[in-house]
Amino acid sequence: MKHTLSRMQQLNCDLLTAWEFFSSPHNLAKITPKKMEFNVLTGSKGDEMNEGMEINYTVRPLFGIPIKWKTKITHVEPYRSFTDFQEEGPYKLWNHRHEFIENKEGVLMNDFLIYEMPYGILGNIAHFLFVKKKLKEIFDYRREALEKRFNNKKQ
Repeated sequence: MKHTLSRMQQLNCDLLTAWEFFSSPHNLAKITPKKMEFNVLTGSKGDEMNEGMEINYTVRPLFGIPIKWKTKITHVEPYRSFTDFQEEGPYKLWNHRHEFIENKEGVLMNDFLIYEMPYGILGNIAHFLFVKKKLKEIFDYRREALEKRFNNKKQ
């Protein structure tokens, strides 16, 4: 069963600043809960995002168990949007679109995620019991970290 998660957030910065921050995979660790030990294994900090770019990570999303995760950038519209797609990792499907819309307050950032658990009914049970809640916690943490970084609000 496919699931979705959608978030919008106003960022008080210019489009270039937002794009440079989000298009660098190394900045993901800055907006991911520390206890997850998110670590980017490939790419350099100066790499420009492009279609076909592959990014390897390790992360400890549940129970401190390390998981290798590989995503591929499947779509890029510079300064507008990009999509990362899981090639290897904990999900059967992970397709995450990031969109940036410039407005008079700065930039409206939209996240739209389509994901599916592996293992059929067992995966769906895991989703119901803890994965859905964990993803909400991760994206809530992200919202707060971005508020602090771009909107000068204390965490």
